[in-house]
Amino acid sequence: MKKITVENLVQKFSLKVLAGEDQLQKEITQSRVHRPGLEFVGYFDFFPTERVQILGKKEITYLHKLSKEERKIRIGNIVHYHPPCFIVTAGEEGLTYLKHHCEEQKIPLLVTKQPEITSDFITKLDAYLVKELAPEIAVHGVCVNVSGIGILIRGNSGVGKSETAHTLIRRGHRLVADDIVVLKKLSPQTILGTHDEKTKEFLALRSIGLLNVVRLYGRKAFQDETRITLEINLTKWEKDALYNDLDQEVRYTDYMGVKIPTMDIQLVPGRDVAGLIEAAANNWYLKQQGYNAAEEFMSRIEAELSNSDK
Repeated sequence: MKKITVENLVQKFSLKVLAGEDQLQKEITQSRVHRPGLEFVGYFDFFPTERVQILGKKEITYLHKLSKEERKIRIGNIVHYHPPCFIVTAGEEGLTYLKHHCEEQKIPLLVTKQPEITSDFITKLDAYLVKELAPEIAVHGVCVNVSGIGILIRGNSGVGKSETAHTLIRRGHRLVADDIVVLKKLSPQTILGTHDEKTKEFLALRSIGLLNVVRLYGRKAFQDETRITLEINLTKWEKDALYNDLDQEVRYTDYMGVKIPTMDIQLVPGRDVAGLIEAAANNWYLKQQGYNAAEEFMSRIEAELSNSDK
């Protein structure tokens, strides 16, 4: 199971630590946060104790209005479950009582540097946690973003994946990862492609060596991550194996339960592989918009046959 620490949140979101500075190595394993509401009135049947707890203006105002004894009971009931941490988005004023409870139970109490709209902060934090805690695998290949479409290029070692990516970069598209592509499952329908940090911005070309695409071609040549939309396998030429079927059946590759549309491009000397990948990306986009060239072609043929019959 993947995990991050409370300290990671402190650094990422520049949070102020009010209590539990010696507890920042507490682990976070759940990718969604929780905003306690029913728990403050004593309902704990479905309390997600392993999630980060967010206290916004609504919760803090409610606690401020309680009597000292009632507040002690309400907060005590929640801290008893030892969640990873509390994050307050409504400012740090008047939190002495909450700080006392967190220090007593050794729970980090964090505050955003400036009061924030709680729903906006939750959206940012959820997105970060989902990405950081997502199941992931590493595959051999190249990941590029072509006209806004994330493409995973696969193929045997030496087949020309990196060289093809270099051509795409020179045409204005973006590199995401070369050699080792990290795939993260963000949802049952979404795979995110990224690098493994060590290879960030680097592209390895046989006979040339290691290139830093940002230094060579500028910031526009690199993208940190992209949603994988298509997988393209570069394969060796096989005689009589190239077809121009009008309605090819879509094939898929399964990554952690997510099916990615897959196609093959056979390599022939003189073939513009980068151009074919651009065409594949643009054609896929058109299909998502409801246009299918093969269907339009067949409708024209059918219309012509119908007119000739008349």
